[in-house]
Amino acid sequence: MSELLGLTHEEQQKAVERIQALTAEGLSMAEAIQVVVKELQQERGAEQ
Repeated sequence: MSELLGLTHEEQQKAVERIQALTAEGLSMAEAIQVVVKELQQERGAEQ
């Protein structure tokens, strides 16, 4: 979860909402976090 460090409050809120949506679709919390971390890494990589 260290990837969440350095996110703005708004980015953190979006990540939490995305995790909640994924768990509502049936993913475990751990799986949802992994998905969101990968998405954040891809977004950050695309921005650089």
